[in-house]
Amino acid sequence: MSSPQRILIIGLDCAAPELIFDAWRNHLSAIAGLMQRGVYGRLESCIPAITVPAWACMMSSRDPGQLGIYGFRNRADYSYTRMITANARAITVPRLWDLLGRAGKRVGLVGVPQTYPVSSVNGDLVSCFLTPNDRAQFTYPLSLKQDIARWVHGEFLMDVPNFRSDNKSAILQDIYRMADQHFTVCKRLLERKRYDFFMTVDMGIDRIHHAFWKYMDPRHPKHVPESPFAHAIYDYYRFIDEQIASLLNLIDDRTIVLVVSDHGAKAMIGGFCLNEWLIQEGYLALEEYPETPRSLDECRIDWTRTRAWGAGGYYGRLFLNVAGREPEGIVAADEVDLLRDEIMAKLESLPDHTGRIMGTRVFRPEAIYREVRGAAPDLLVYFGDLNWRSVGSVGRKALYTFENDTGPDDANHAQHGIFILYDPRRGGGGRYIDDISIYDVAPTLLHLLDLDVPPEMIGKVRDLWV
Repeated sequence: MSSPQRILIIGLDCAAPELIFDAWRNHLSAIAGLMQRGVYGRLESCIPAITVPAWACMMSSRDPGQLGIYGFRNRADYSYTRMITANARAITVPRLWDLLGRAGKRVGLVGVPQTYPVSSVNGDLVSCFLTPNDRAQFTYPLSLKQDIARWVHGEFLMDVPNFRSDNKSAILQDIYRMADQHFTVCKRLLERKRYDFFMTVDMGIDRIHHAFWKYMDPRHPKHVPESPFAHAIYDYYRFIDEQIASLLNLIDDRTIVLVVSDHGAKAMIGGFCLNEWLIQEGYLALEEYPETPRSLDECRIDWTRTRAWGAGGYYGRLFLNVAGREPEGIVAADEVDLLRDEIMAKLESLPDHTGRIMGTRVFRPEAIYREVRGAAPDLLVYFGDLNWRSVGSVGRKALYTFENDTGPDDANHAQHGIFILYDPRRGGGGRYIDDISIYDVAPTLLHLLDLDVPPEMIGKVRDLWV
């Protein structure tokens, strides 16, 4: 049996299996059709379950430690202030389209995270939400930028501006505008060229979850009953389903289709103030405590009395002030493991605001990664198993907050995304698979194309039809 020659990947950043597989399945005819004809299941993300580095982990079959990427912004070195954004230059290993291009396959990419700044590919590339604006060079080849200017009227949106704000009508309008533009580009490219590998990632689902989850979910602590935005998320899922149907109309019966998300979503209960806790426990010392909440970067830290500090985000990152590593380190190297054990035990026994155990999970990088490159966090923290976000600012004089310090946000990430694969040769009959890893995606797709899987890939080739 010969292998199909082409693959179409439709990435839906943050798409939640609970919404697609359960609550809304009957309203998503294109997605449901792929599920019924193929195989599907929850896909376990990397740790941390966040866009950067999750898509890179998926497409390279490397873990965050091997990539040296632990989030959007990472320590550039062991100084206290130097941070760098993990863009395309941060990735030093080949991703799936690189391998296919080297094998002579024509590739097309639209909006795939960590493709800015652009580099050459064997085909066409439109970069991602890390692109500052459409005045930057966001295409390869350069001429594709002029094509897009003809296909799309007005500014080409690389991301939704100000999606953490209270102007929900404007956010919703921009989410649709961005998706319409990006899918227009996808359709134009697929109409004029035949690709062996085509991949697009829609960021709108992530943005709409963060901006509108409380209107949809009656279990959300800030639920707004009878809101005009009650169906905003469901309506957008249906819109995306229609866009998927339009792409499926442009491919032939020799094309494998994968609809996939990098992680899921869930209601955000609130935020846990990591640095406030570190101050309270005596691990972090400030020269002067602020009168109003502010970023830790704006505070003067007394490094001579500080053993640990943390960073905010959907998950927490905790760093130790290690002697001989940090400029003013005071934690002796032989005390690092004992201190980490002590902090881990305290964090994992944290109560929530009601006094019940929060269920926090804490990870040592060397325990979950095959390699630890770069200036990695000493601990990664899932507060309440991602029901709570990590708040890095200080000045609240409280451990729990229900106002996000980076702007309104209704949702946190969840560890499992979606995986829906339809191979026209094999079908699948709607078989459910419950143990797909984000690392298995690239090797499995290479195998389906009858190409060798590099031994450096850590995922497994999955036979999903037995």
